[in-house]
Amino acid sequence: MSLLTRHRIILPVVSLALLLAATFYMQPRAMSYFGLNLLFNLAVPIALATIAQMMIIMVNDIDLSLGAFVSLSACVTATFLNDTPGIGLLILLALILSYALMGAVIHALDLPAIVVTLGMSFVWGGLALFILPSPGGASPGWLRTLMTVKPPFAPMAVVAAIVIAAVTHLLIMRSGIGTVLRGVGGNARSVARAGWSVLKLKALAYGLAGLFGVLAGMALVGLATSADANIALRYTLLSIAGVILGGGEFTGGKVSPTGAVIGALTLTLAASFLSFLRLSPDWQIGAQGAILILVLTARLVFRQKGAEA
Repeated sequence: MSLLTRHRIILPVVSLALLLAATFYMQPRAMSYFGLNLLFNLAVPIALATIAQMMIIMVNDIDLSLGAFVSLSACVTATFLNDTPGIGLLILLALILSYALMGAVIHALDLPAIVVTLGMSFVWGGLALFILPSPGGASPGWLRTLMTVKPPFAPMAVVAAIVIAAVTHLLIMRSGIGTVLRGVGGNARSVARAGWSVLKLKALAYGLAGLFGVLAGMALVGLATSADANIALRYTLLSIAGVILGGGEFTGGKVSPTGAVIGALTLTLAASFLSFLRLSPDWQIGAQGAILILVLTARLVFRQKGAEA
């Protein structure tokens, strides 16, 4: 396997390893079960949101409503799912179906996904404000227990990230339907000529994104124990950055589920690392962007060297 092929996963791993080493150097006490738990505390919802975005990017679209959608899912979880679980579950299922319908409409009417999802971000945000006008609600007890469980060898966030990466890798990279979905991003016309309905496949990709978006909102409430309408707005850009940082590309159906999860872990760790440097939150966002640019530059260098080899 050439370096050009392998770097899609090598660069995310190296980036995470270097950042982790720098964090341990600055804060040796972080090199423990408790320290790792603090460093990666919010990794699970970010990883799930990143996988959701990856499903959209995989079919050559981009989702600018994901952060608002995760916030809405969190608000539903902290209110309906906690107070009336049956109704809450139905609402969350309806949200997933709404996402699938959005994908079908985008394809059927040949609309630009970036515009449609931007518009839908206001719809999701408005619904979230309607459900929870001010911060509040509560996490269901079972969800809080699940998100705070302490596995014997590694923190919950690390174990969950491994599970998410493994499941999505099998779904997208190893299964037949995953291959076809990636084919939609690579060459939709060839997929259509092979007898597949691109409309249904796009709806499926968006439906999977909705599923992981809902799971991200639920995980976030399980950690935060409450919700508000703006709790996950930054997840839109974080999820895009996580996919790209993990080796994904905006075209061609070229994605890496494992790399996307590693990218999410890297962004989560970067926030903790930058807090150790005592940077203000405003500068932290810029620093995270600089880390992404450095990794993308390294990817370009590797690609050029691979092409010359």
